[in-house]
Amino acid sequence: MGSLPKSSWSRNRDTPPPPPENLIWLQSVPIGFRRVTAAAPGDSYVLAVDLGTGGPKVALVSPHGRIAAHASRPVGTRLLPGGGAEQDPAEWWDAIVSATAELLDSGGLSPDAVAGVACTAQWSGTVACAPDGAPLRPAIIWMDSRGASAIRRRTSGPLRLYGYDVRKALRWIRLTGGAPGHSGKDPTAHILWIADNEPDLYAATHVFLEPVDWLVHRVTGRFAASYDSIVAHWVTDNRRIDAVRYDDGLVAMAGLDRAKLPELVPPATVVGTVTDGGAKELGLPPGVPVVTGSGDLHSAAVGSGALSDFDGHLYIGTSSWISCHVPFKKTDPVRNVASIPSALPGRYLVADEHETAGACLTFLAETVLSDDPAGPDVYRRLDAVAESEAAGAGRTLFTPWLNGERSPVDDHTIRAGFHNLSLSTTRSQLVRSVYEGVAFNSRWLLAAVEHFIGRRFESLAFVGGGANSAVWAQIHADVTQRRIRQVADPVLANVRGAALLAWHALGRLGVADMAASVEVRRTFEPDASQAATYDELYGEFVNLYKRTKAIHRRLNERSST
Repeated sequence: MGSLPKSSWSRNRDTPPPPPENLIWLQSVPIGFRRVTAAAPGDSYVLAVDLGTGGPKVALVSPHGRIAAHASRPVGTRLLPGGGAEQDPAEWWDAIVSATAELLDSGGLSPDAVAGVACTAQWSGTVACAPDGAPLRPAIIWMDSRGASAIRRRTSGPLRLYGYDVRKALRWIRLTGGAPGHSGKDPTAHILWIADNEPDLYAATHVFLEPVDWLVHRVTGRFAASYDSIVAHWVTDNRRIDAVRYDDGLVAMAGLDRAKLPELVPPATVVGTVTDGGAKELGLPPGVPVVTGSGDLHSAAVGSGALSDFDGHLYIGTSSWISCHVPFKKTDPVRNVASIPSALPGRYLVADEHETAGACLTFLAETVLSDDPAGPDVYRRLDAVAESEAAGAGRTLFTPWLNGERSPVDDHTIRAGFHNLSLSTTRSQLVRSVYEGVAFNSRWLLAAVEHFIGRRFESLAFVGGGANSAVWAQIHADVTQRRIRQVADPVLANVRGAALLAWHALGRLGVADMAASVEVRRTFEPDASQAATYDELYGEFVNLYKRTKAIHRRLNERSST
């Protein structure tokens, strides 16, 4: 496997990459290294990679879930006219190689101690690959909505319900558990957009891969997707959870070319070994086993320790979600919630998403308050300001829909805003309203998920970068009136989850042991005295969506298509 040239798509496109001023940082990952525990002689580790939207984290994880050391690097995102959002796969790879080198050089571990490699990544993205795996253009990531009009045409028909042809929707739901979202942010919409707008590049594409499956190919040379990583294409028959396969009718209905999709392999299995070229770049011995990749939703579920059916977790990173494993395949098309194949073999996982959560704090710091979002203390300072303000933020409301929304409404034109501002509104009220606005959004999603599973969560495991904030954990407990369990090292939940899945695939760890290896740092109890305040404001939060969605559609429909 040779070295991937930077900006390799420039050889295949007449249009150069977007100008630097479109490069932004979303909840960016800092450059950093941390040794957590000392390595013991004879210990073995999984090298786990978590490619988040802000950049990769790389960690060495023991069979007991202990993280010996971890390193991180930032990557940029280019926001383009019409709802575009792209990243450079070459930058991904360079960042992973750099972080891995630091990890091995500074961690005091021999490369021979690495027993396996596991990858997880931002989910629902698209990498158009040449026959050798080189990207032909920038990766289209999960935030990109340019394919909205194309997917609406594909899902429409003479007899429609919620914009879907009834017969098509029934087939999609019966086989997959869901359907392509009208926001245009699923991989099928990305591929259709490329076919419509870059036909020569589409024709030259050998295979379209999810970001995590591109990483697996980069290490092993194999084009493959796991049952769980392929789900968001909505072209697989998921009824037999142990034998997921492409359905030719769904592939045709979506307008895709089966020849341009990867082969399917079961989750939590060894998909290949590190090639000679991959070993040279990563500093590993050739032949190390590589496990199937997983999306961030799936690895977070494992890394949260909430592995029993109906045991829920709340994730806040750039985006957010509430999920749990369930013993059934089911779909709620109204609230955009479904159960899909899990990264754990033979299991289903609840899928939903909020587009922006932690990204709202980055936006607040950089755009509203003009602070340096990359500064080491920015989130700690925001925490202190939010904590200093009383619950309710002076009745200031923030709606956190900076990039539209997916669940419990699929609406790519809705936008964020501060509401009920006055001349007396303070900086601290603005800051706290962002924390509370994300929590109100979580409560809105919580109602949809609890309706879906038919029961109430008494508590939620809290993971992701947002879970580092004790202030946000308490606000979520108070707004949702649920117990919040802050998992230890919550920002590392995805790398931990990917590593635990790898140890499971290598036969070293059972599911019960995986759950037991995850430590809860602190539990936050809901403050009943805040319930009345938050109940009232939550009602107005949902009302703001209902009252303004038509306005935002008129303002943004043309610019988003």
